Amino acid sequence: MCYISDWPKRFLKTFVQQFTHYQVDLLVDNEAEKDYLYDVLRMYHESMNLPVLVGDLKYVINEPSRLPLFEAIRPLIPLKHQVEYDQLTPKRSRKLKEVRLDRLHPEGLGISVRGGVEFSCGLFISQLIKGGQADSVGLQIGDEIVRINGYSISSCTHEEVINLIRTKKIVSIKVRHVGMIPVKSSPDEPLKWQFVDQFISDPGEDKSSVAGLASSSGKSHKEKKVFISLIGTKGMGCSISSGPTQKPGIFISNIKPNSLSAEVGLEVGDQIVEVNGMDFSKIDHREAVKVLKSSQTLTISVVTGAGKELFMTEEERQREEYNREMERQELLRQKRLALETNKILKEQQEKEKLRKMEIAQKAAEEEERYRKEIEQIKAEEERFKKQWEEDWGHKEPPKPAKTVVADVHPPPRPKHRLDLDDNSLDQPAADDDLTGMKSEESQQGFQKYVENFDPYSVFSPDQLMGKDVRLLRIKKEGSLDLAVEGGVDSPIGKIVVSAIYEGGAADKHGGIVKGDEIMAVNGKILVNAKLDEAQATLAKAWIVGGDWIDLVIAVSPPKEYDDEMTFF
Repeated sequence: MCYISDWPKRFLKTFVQQFTHYQVDLLVDNEAEKDYLYDVLRMYHESMNLPVLVGDLKYVINEPSRLPLFEAIRPLIPLKHQVEYDQLTPKRSRKLKEVRLDRLHPEGLGISVRGGVEFSCGLFISQLIKGGQADSVGLQIGDEIVRINGYSISSCTHEEVINLIRTKKIVSIKVRHVGMIPVKSSPDEPLKWQFVDQFISDPGEDKSSVAGLASSSGKSHKEKKVFISLIGTKGMGCSISSGPTQKPGIFISNIKPNSLSAEVGLEVGDQIVEVNGMDFSKIDHREAVKVLKSSQTLTISVVTGAGKELFMTEEERQREEYNREMERQELLRQKRLALETNKILKEQQEKEKLRKMEIAQKAAEEEERYRKEIEQIKAEEERFKKQWEEDWGHKEPPKPAKTVVADVHPPPRPKHRLDLDDNSLDQPAADDDLTGMKSEESQQGFQKYVENFDPYSVFSPDQLMGKDVRLLRIKKEGSLDLAVEGGVDSPIGKIVVSAIYEGGAADKHGGIVKGDEIMAVNGKILVNAKLDEAQATLAKAWIVGGDWIDLVIAVSPPKEYDDEMTFF
């Protein structure tokens, strides 16, 4: 599989556009967002910064319906980054998970929820108490609640869901993980979503029940449903009254503390409009009592606070007005905060845009610098090649060289021989065969050098001062079998032959001996070369090229071997 990092740039845009056409059109209908998606993938191709890529993608994948985009983009991520990519991106689960919670637990359920049908979204867990019931059974922030006590809550308001939770001691909850949380302060504002790692809850929200999107009771008269089971109880724990002529209806006039009615959220002043499908708008008090006592399971629809003023004292009325004013001030504060947050978000987006432009500019500058360096290297190679051809490439084949007598500088015959086996230090050396061999080699020591070689055309006068410089052409037969030592950075200060091995090409040629300085090989000057450079040059010259190797040497002066002899 080919990943983004392996693609040439000219293919990246075409592939991503095709990918967008087939995979993204159903999820992203905004062309500007599609262009943004291409841009962030291109920037990732250049920088390979995975956290930045995921952060940029979250600007486009900004609602649950677009979460499949993370999985669709995953094949474009290199294998070495895919594990980290999975950790940074939320995984939406299609499987439902069912848990059971004890509503009467001393610490409560341990969750806060947001959402409801009045906000055009489902109900989501927005907060967990660490170590609480919900946390211990594996619920997570960002889980969507789909069923409670067997009832689907897809069409339930926030209050109805809370009341449904209060109907049973053991609450059965089914959830699926989404990894996002709805953000909306009122039904009039547009719905937004935040990822779990980006969500910051309001510090003042009620952690024991509802958070954020919860409807505020008492703010307006609205209808809600409650579910009451009277099985095994002593009754609802409330009283009802008929309203006055100017405000007819059945109203809750009293709620006993800790009663079933109090648990499901009924309050004094709520108007009962329907019970088990029966309309209560034109019913009298006696018939209303009869209906409420006729069944062990009740589904009651009420209008919250519709008759609250009928049962309020003057002190309560003043307190209610004060609370409403405080709520109005809080709404104004939240609106100002939202405006400031949007301003900060726009500034961050602008900074991110500038950052991307800077990265793109640096990438272009780096590419231009790399191109110039390549051009410079190629120009240097061409110049060196041209210079080498001018110096060595167009010379005519050498004429048959005349033989001249040259001193091979053989080591002198030792006057004494040390024989440790015979324990004799005074026995003279008398190996006649060896002596004859050396004499024969001296007589055959005719060395071949190239005539008409002008060393001043290659080297400076300072480099040639006091040296006998000659050019040798050695036939490439077998191995060169020549060892060198020294180098410009050594005490010797030059490349010197340290050994000539018998039977090698250098030995058969006979024109180079131990102690000679090697000044150039096939046109490459080694006067200022290090040892490893000289060895590499000799090895390369012997392997590549024609059938001959050209060596420019400075002949070593004769050695006074008598100075090195030891007598016993």
